[in-house]
Amino acid sequence: MPTYKLSYFEGRGLAEVSRQILHLSGTPFVDNRISFEKWPKIKPYTPFGQIPILCVNGEEIPQSFAIARYLAKEFGFAGKTPFEAAWVDALGDQHKDYMNEIKLFLAVAHGYAKGDKAQMQRDVAEPAIEKYYTILEKQAKSNGSNGHFVGDSLTWIDLVVSDHIGILETLIPNAVDSFPLVQAVRQKTTSHPKLKEWIDKRPESWF
Repeated sequence: MPTYKLSYFEGRGLAEVSRQILHLSGTPFVDNRISFEKWPKIKPYTPFGQIPILCVNGEEIPQSFAIARYLAKEFGFAGKTPFEAAWVDALGDQHKDYMNEIKLFLAVAHGYAKGDKAQMQRDVAEPAIEKYYTILEKQAKSNGSNGHFVGDSLTWIDLVVSDHIGILETLIPNAVDSFPLVQAVRQKTTSHPKLKEWIDKRPESWF
């Protein structure tokens, strides 16, 4: 059986969905959490100078979505057909576009950049949220309003969106209240017994 080591900071962030996939699949893994203090010494030895990194039998895979896609394909969370997998990937790419649009607000809200949080919410976050979650609401409806964005089973994009909403709502309460089908996907995803088990036992973090 392959061995897995997932390295990231001491928070959910860009590694959380991959951690969730590993736990959902019942796959043992080393959850290597790196402090901000230790990171500068480790950074020069990473493939792209960033984390997360997944190590599989000693071989490294960088980039958060590359890791998530790899694990999803390995353990059955990438869609049941090539067409479904393509749609899951497309929504994943759309999520990255959204994160690029909202990142300035997130930086200010988390104290990484200077700025007026209320203004950033109004000018940056709210338009990005409206644009992205309208797309997701439409996709959830076209998928049959079955609690998934693609197909009839849990995929990694369900996990990505559900985890992000959990972080977003700590900054903007009720941020997605006007998107009931998106909320239904999140509810179904977070109600999965194995995922609830992971959420209950994972370390507390603010990101």
